[in-house]
Amino acid sequence: MSGEDYAAVKLVNVWKEYRRGEPVLRGVDLEVKVGSFISIRGKSGAGKSTLLRIIGLLDQPTSGRVILLGRDGSELDDEEASRLRLKRIGFVFQFFNLMPSLTVLENIELPMAMAGADKAFREKRAMELLDRFGMRRLADKLPSQLSGGEQQRVAVLRALANEPDILLADEPTASLDEENAELLLDLFTEINEEYLVTIILTTVSMEEKLPTHRDYILRNGRLYQA
Repeated sequence: MSGEDYAAVKLVNVWKEYRRGEPVLRGVDLEVKVGSFISIRGKSGAGKSTLLRIIGLLDQPTSGRVILLGRDGSELDDEEASRLRLKRIGFVFQFFNLMPSLTVLENIELPMAMAGADKAFREKRAMELLDRFGMRRLADKLPSQLSGGEQQRVAVLRALANEPDILLADEPTASLDEENAELLLDLFTEINEEYLVTIILTTVSMEEKLPTHRDYILRNGRLYQA
């Protein structure tokens, strides 16, 4: 199926409530076509991270359906969900989450090691990614030797290691200055255009100019198209 008629992500009436509290998500519907680059904007505490965790099968909705790449999340057992996350979904977090004792090359290799790839393949793939995005010089450095912007760009390459279909980025520009935020957004654009990876990015900024195809606002537990 082509991206024209096939949703990478489809949410149907998704609700999320914690311990009888006020619902964080209230009937969210969303359809993201294959190869789309979208943003979800919202204030801190609006439920953006919860929504991404549900899309990434890290959390389950209280009710509603989550369909990823044609597969209904509610029909997957733990092993199937874990395999789908590892091989077809890449995650980028606000605070990088790089392993401090590993080099940049080893950090990028990590998801491939978890997927069972051999050492020679991992090194080749990681170095190819560094070369492609002009970061080969960082290969042997530790995260502590990098700037915040460099760490976040390395985290994006790590998320690409297993050639995912979907990339989920949770407020990836929040801890970066304007220049590094722009560099990161340029990187996401290149990835989206060259590899046709579907990207869902969240941000607290309601004004930030983003290179996305479509923008949404999460407010009071509901999702609106901006």
